[in-house]
Amino acid sequence: MPTVLITGASRGIGLELVRCYADGSASVIACCRHPEAATALGTIAGDVTVMPLDVADAASVAALAASLGDRPVDILINNAGISGPSYDHQSVYSMDFDGWAEAFAVNAMGPVRMLQALMSNLKASHDARVVNITSQMGAMSLDMTVAYAYCTSKAALNKFMRMAAIELKPQGIKVCLIHPGWVQTDMGGPNAEITPEASAQGIVRVVEGLNADNTGSFWKWNGETHDW
Repeated sequence: MPTVLITGASRGIGLELVRCYADGSASVIACCRHPEAATALGTIAGDVTVMPLDVADAASVAALAASLGDRPVDILINNAGISGPSYDHQSVYSMDFDGWAEAFAVNAMGPVRMLQALMSNLKASHDARVVNITSQMGAMSLDMTVAYAYCTSKAALNKFMRMAAIELKPQGIKVCLIHPGWVQTDMGGPNAEITPEASAQGIVRVVEGLNADNTGSFWKWNGETHDW
């Protein structure tokens, strides 16, 4: 039974990813900042372990790694993310620099912390995959002048993981980036195009196709290639 570790698992896309993998006979480690409040996770049938994690906190990430010991992790899904400051304070005219730093800590550095902290667990897998939930808003090819803090944090994540895929390929660790679509979550809003369920199901299908030949790819949730 493969082990899938998902960050930001208490709601939205992360919660639906837990449901997808638990239904598919995987052992799921569902990580979130406040497990005591993650009541929806407790209703999911299957092999689901809920663990505390703040990806922006080095001590929290280290504690999670220590609790896993030498357990192999077959799929790491870096899903946790935040939108950053209010949009009027992340523009070309005004920037909440503390909020920008927080967005980078969660969206860009958080996945890197997870990758590095769980490196030995990934190497212990026979088919290790690192999946990063990014956004089209981090693509250089998309000229959308909004949410500067959020967009730049995702662009940084994209570049790091693109480089990481090259270095980790000889070690058997595959890496990809996935744009989940415009999703009806707290971040995406109620008028977004697709449901969290549809996004998560698409992401799972994309992850199934990640291999040594296409590592380093940037995809959309529906399997289409995304421009960088």
